[in-house]
Amino acid sequence: MVKIKNYKDLLGKIEEVTKQKELDLSAGEDLSIAIMNLISIEEHLFFTSQKTGKEKYLDLLNEVRKMRASLLREIIKDYEGEVWCISKHLLAASMRVMEVGTKELKKANKKKAVDLFQKAYQLYSLFWAINLQVVKVEQVEKVEQEKREDKSVFAKIGEMVQKAIDCCKE
Repeated sequence: MVKIKNYKDLLGKIEEVTKQKELDLSAGEDLSIAIMNLISIEEHLFFTSQKTGKEKYLDLLNEVRKMRASLLREIIKDYEGEVWCISKHLLAASMRVMEVGTKELKKANKKKAVDLFQKAYQLYSLFWAINLQVVKVEQVEKVEQEKREDKSVFAKIGEMVQKAIDCCKE
């Protein structure tokens, strides 16, 4: 992998990969959303077990966890270090922030909702950037504070991933 020293190198690498091949991740996107929901089900089963004192919910949680891990392996083929957990948490955080945004939208706090939806999408885009092996986690960490055209690196990654992914292909 090319050494990436700053945000310009990072964004250049993403652009290079997206120009080299058209990415059809529609099935992967659907699968990632399913995984998000499985993570949420795990959380609900945990809280239900604690609220009811019934261990049967922990048994169900374990089964859902196995299914989630199996499906996550279909997206995350090769990983090093903490990338597996980072990926899982990026999906979980993206979904939770999206849900909070939806609640804000329902309360007619559209400005707050839009901000939360943008953050959720940035997390989701970072998940794909890492798992398409366009960038490595340490490369993002080095440049995440830098700005380009008054946009964060997260926003720029999101724009490029969006251009690269055509979810409407069949």
